[in-house]
Amino acid sequence: MENVIINPKNETELKKSDFYYDLPPELIAQHAAEPRDSSRLMVIDRRTGEILHRHFYDLPEFLRPDDTLVINDSKVIPARLTGIREGGSAPVEILLLRMRGEENRWEALARPGKKARQGDAVSLGGGICRAVVEEVVDDGNRIVRLEYDKQKYPTVYTLLDEIGAMPLPPYITEKQEDYGRYQTVYAREEGSAAAPTAGLHFTDELLGRIRGMGVAVVPVMLHVGLGTFRPVKEDRITDHVMHTEFFSVSRESADIINARRRAGGRIICVGTTSCRTLESAADEDGTVRPMSADTGIFIYPGYRFRATDALITNFHLPESTLLMLVSALWDREKMLSAYRVAVEERYRFFSFGDACLII
Repeated sequence: MENVIINPKNETELKKSDFYYDLPPELIAQHAAEPRDSSRLMVIDRRTGEILHRHFYDLPEFLRPDDTLVINDSKVIPARLTGIREGGSAPVEILLLRMRGEENRWEALARPGKKARQGDAVSLGGGICRAVVEEVVDDGNRIVRLEYDKQKYPTVYTLLDEIGAMPLPPYITEKQEDYGRYQTVYAREEGSAAAPTAGLHFTDELLGRIRGMGVAVVPVMLHVGLGTFRPVKEDRITDHVMHTEFFSVSRESADIINARRRAGGRIICVGTTSCRTLESAADEDGTVRPMSADTGIFIYPGYRFRATDALITNFHLPESTLLMLVSALWDREKMLSAYRVAVEERYRFFSFGDACLII
């Protein structure tokens, strides 16, 4: 699926600056809440405009038995690799973004880029692996081929478990005691370069309570890469091009979602990645189709949601495509006003921060 931009009526001249808000740096969360579901929860009622301040463990109070929670069960891999450029002594960092056909061939970021030109090789893990730069693609990313002992490491993930590190976002600067906190409790499908962070608030116990109410918890999968977090550089947001990400919706999940929505239940996406997955797989009438494909869908104000009725999400960076998505679900000015309230109430922001339920 190619990059998809919906040109909304009367919103074609939206600027990046229309999604700016002031955020004190001390509100950027450096560590996850403990326990997971003790994070705060802002609840926004779009019909009334009412904003409630609760905790994530209160979530069941806002759910109905016929609701469906759609979760992204992609698993973050230790995709950050450091090594030395062969023939020299310069350190090079490689961040694997997505597999390109074969297990040992990946699209990646490389820093510094001048030490990872086409044909260069980087020794990783003290010589356990070589990363050969096969190509520099249009956006500056690299296509790298990983060379390693496949008898010792039967899958690339067993290799990464030994030589890789968890790729925390750059705004998380403090050392983590438990990198497992950057993984949802339901993570299953290896392949993400970043966590679907709205899901970090769930515990097994909380999910059990929710299922016990009759709420369906249904997995889809989107491997999180640059498409979700790439900064918007263009002034006009319609000039921004999303980086594609791979997603998959199983027939079983599609059938459950469609049946429960036809019966009148709400579809509540856990995270913007689950939302983008459903919207990429949905027909005009909201029917979700089972499929596996790439998506570059870009959702901003004016977009008509097909399959998403409500959203659980974190608080997003100023001028980001994620803030544009949540603004599309409600209203740009009202959403920015809610963010100002979150700042005044000292909510914690970004990946390890607090959550927001938009219903």
